[in-house]
Amino acid sequence: MDFIETVTLTGYRQYVLVAIHHASRRVRVLGNTAHPTHAWVTQAIRNLVMDLEDVGQLPAIKYLILDRDAKYPQVIDDILDQAGITTTLTGIRIPRMNSIMEPWVRTLRRELLDRTLIWNERHLRHALNEYEEHYNKHRTHRTLQAAAPLHAPPEPLDPEQIDRLSIRRHDRLSGVIHEYRHAC
Repeated sequence: MDFIETVTLTGYRQYVLVAIHHASRRVRVLGNTAHPTHAWVTQAIRNLVMDLEDVGQLPAIKYLILDRDAKYPQVIDDILDQAGITTTLTGIRIPRMNSIMEPWVRTLRRELLDRTLIWNERHLRHALNEYEEHYNKHRTHRTLQAAAPLHAPPEPLDPEQIDRLSIRRHDRLSGVIHEYRHAC
């Protein structure tokens, strides 16, 4: 889990709280706010725990890796302990200790935030929701054998199929993100 900081066109700083599951690479954008108070972060953690319970992942998740950011209140350790999740803190100024989250932050910046003019908090929330859906359902990953986190690996193509392929492009966020699908 990590906070990502960005600035809107109106000059307001926004903080985005994101969690990623190491094995599946599934991303969960937990929210964004201009003021990440301890109450806001605590509620975001409670929402994450409830979401994990709803999808049946909670018994399988044992650890949550956090940096030593002062935005995380001490009470979240109690919430996570009750859910059976142990909080593991990274070392000071050692981003490699969270080796899945930090590259994802760079990917988010490169593919979305550096290419989109974010107007305000509402626009940022919309863009993040679109990107989360794209990342989890369409963006392929080498570590997942060219599958998206919420999809099975694709079947290999026969050479004869290549001539008959019909590919359609679907644009998200006014063309910032492109998704490609086989047309039936």
